[in-house]
Amino acid sequence: MNVTSDPLTDRLVACYTGAVHDVLRAMGHPNCVLPPQIQGLQPGMRVVGRAFTVSGHIDNTLDHHETLLRWTKFLSRAEPGSVVLCQPNTDAVALMGELSAETLKLRGIRGYIVDGGCRDVSFILKMNFPVFCKFRTPADVVGRWTPDAFNVPITIGTVTVSPGDYTVADLDGVVIIPHAIASEVVERTEEVMRTENKVRTAIVAGMDPHEAYLQFGKF
Repeated sequence: MNVTSDPLTDRLVACYTGAVHDVLRAMGHPNCVLPPQIQGLQPGMRVVGRAFTVSGHIDNTLDHHETLLRWTKFLSRAEPGSVVLCQPNTDAVALMGELSAETLKLRGIRGYIVDGGCRDVSFILKMNFPVFCKFRTPADVVGRWTPDAFNVPITIGTVTVSPGDYTVADLDGVVIIPHAIASEVVERTEEVMRTENKVRTAIVAGMDPHEAYLQFGKF
């Protein structure tokens, strides 16, 4: 399935988290970076897009059938073209695995970011589906965990992620852009990157770094 997109997502694909963070900080939004433990499953993995959020909790009273009904309901509700961000409120189980990743990919989900664990990593890497997580474990959700809310604000670390916020995740980590200021952030980030390119060109050509900073105001 083709991944649906929007103009801001298309422009953010060319951006990187460091530049986005610097712009957000300059705009008075420094609390925009998810905990550093949340990293891609392998170097070079990245994902950009609008957030679809899900939260959940441990529930050992549910049987296998009920937990799978609820889990597959979540997979069905995730919005094509989005990046799923999950707050599972537990480190006991994996909140992504092979079949779920395959399902989300086929439904046009751009990637998955979880404040928790993942399993079936080798299979997920083979299908090239972007997953960012804190840890890996073979323990699954069946009979143990249930989603409890979709597309509501969630908190990961100290950052509140609302539905429709933009996510940029790469080798350095994950940055969240509030949707209300996303257009301005993208525009400013593109300008920062253009300036950085000028600095890079000047340095390669032999300009003193101090002079380059004074001329371009960026380093």
